[in-house]
Amino acid sequence: MAFVIERTNELFLLDTKIENIFIHEFMTSAPGDYVKVYLLSLMYAGTETETTNAEIARQLSLEEEDVLKAWNHWESLGVVRKHFKDAKNKFNYDVEFLCIREQLYGKSAKKGSVKKSSLPKLIDDKGLEELYHAIERIVNRPLSGTELTEIASWLSDYKASPAAITYAYSYCVNNKKKDNHKYVGAVIKEWTSKKLLEVAQIEEHLQEVDQRHFLHKRILKAMGFKRNATEAEAKIMDSWFDEMNFSIERVLEACSKTSGISNPNFNYVNQILVNWHTGKENVQKNSENLRKKSISIANVHKYYDKIKGEAESAASERREQVYLQLPKVKELDEEIRLCGMEMSRIMLSGSATKKQQVASYKRKIEEFSEQKTAMLVENGFAADYMDTKYRCAVCNDSGATDANDRCSCFKQVQSEAEKWQNSKT
Repeated sequence: MAFVIERTNELFLLDTKIENIFIHEFMTSAPGDYVKVYLLSLMYAGTETETTNAEIARQLSLEEEDVLKAWNHWESLGVVRKHFKDAKNKFNYDVEFLCIREQLYGKSAKKGSVKKSSLPKLIDDKGLEELYHAIERIVNRPLSGTELTEIASWLSDYKASPAAITYAYSYCVNNKKKDNHKYVGAVIKEWTSKKLLEVAQIEEHLQEVDQRHFLHKRILKAMGFKRNATEAEAKIMDSWFDEMNFSIERVLEACSKTSGISNPNFNYVNQILVNWHTGKENVQKNSENLRKKSISIANVHKYYDKIKGEAESAASERREQVYLQLPKVKELDEEIRLCGMEMSRIMLSGSATKKQQVASYKRKIEEFSEQKTAMLVENGFAADYMDTKYRCAVCNDSGATDANDRCSCFKQVQSEAEKWQNSKT
């Protein structure tokens, strides 16, 4: 007596088996497109059907580079292994789907395979579960795997307390009408950078900020602006209160002197207040001279955008020239870019082995960069030929330093901007 199971060779009538460990521990924290690449390719692997990354990208409506990044992601977690057909071609390889159970618990488990300690611990900790549930009640929806991972990273990377994270979500949703985790993460990063770790500290800070925001809005309205202050404008206004000790009434009096000016600006009002503060005479005369000669901060930044755009456009042309002459350099740049993207993802993943993984990608980037430099020099190009040649190496033609202070080049650029503005009128 024999038993026979009816077989079919029709790909779309078959089943694809997925390990629950993958679903529970890996899928929930991975970008959705990476999961799509994994599942579609696993279906093909089950029937030993060959395909290409380009075809996978076409079927999933993705860019081919997104498929390549997906394989880098799954390889870094140890759930697939690449088998290169040509050691010199980093984009031509077969993918082997590894048995996660075997790697974790089987006899063949060894160093370098998936480890229990490297699995994302997103719902194992009771405190995390309570934090996630509290946030879901605030945003009124379930959190995605990516959101869960990033929220967990705030606890370790920013040293934020669960209470502070919950408060941040409540503040962003109720006051800013935003529940995007990137926005909330930026708010938490700002608070923790100012050592605001407890809810009481945060509330005190927000009360002070809201009071200043109200004053800024009054001043802007008095000058005829219906918008929020820029960071540079806010610093100028704060100096009127903190350094010059003016009352809001005195500041508004200075603003009233902009009436009749077609293009009122902060420099004009600031000079009036500086003159009042220092007790200089001939205030009206000095202010009138400033009104005739000054250029608005906004137009200075437009000029910064102009010279920065010119530098970046020139660099782009040099880059295309090199790519045309040396296609291998373009491949190396792509490898560097993919490594950088993967390194950023790992840094936010909360993985127990993220330091080792990041260090590995840094070494790869260094190797690719050294190869690129050697190739440029060997072919008669300067090592920095493809770099953007900004006029100011401090601010990269933005006008502001990394500390968000005005760059030392500002006065020179402001003078050039005035000439540029006058040449257009």
